[in-house]
Amino acid sequence: MRVVVEVEVRPTESEEKVKKAVLSILKPSSINVEEIYDGFKLIRAECNSEECLEPLRDMAKRQQVEPALRNYLNKYKHGNKITLLLHKQAAYVGKLSLIDSESESPLGPIKLEIECPNEEELEKIVEFLTG
Repeated sequence: MRVVVEVEVRPTESEEKVKKAVLSILKPSSINVEEIYDGFKLIRAECNSEECLEPLRDMAKRQQVEPALRNYLNKYKHGNKITLLLHKQAAYVGKLSLIDSESESPLGPIKLEIECPNEEELEKIVEFLTG
């Protein structure tokens, strides 16, 4: 499996605060920051195990939103891949807020993509996150 998180850091934002938002949902094996243009940066975090998704799972359990998370994951599952959009500011304060459109997060969303070798493995990840 492969998990990739990408989030834009705008010139008015603190890079450290955006990293904190990413780390609130993922335990990455690598995290990189690259300059995109005019003060805009891209944070990209990656990992290859379901354990790295424990912060996301724990956040859903704390808020008791596992059924909503399951519905969201199934809605955005395409073959062996799921793409989630999360509200960046909510993640920063430790809250899970799933969004359907980038415009729902004024400073841009956190994009989390989970890709597995096959649909059966992906279903196990959905169960891990919501079971």
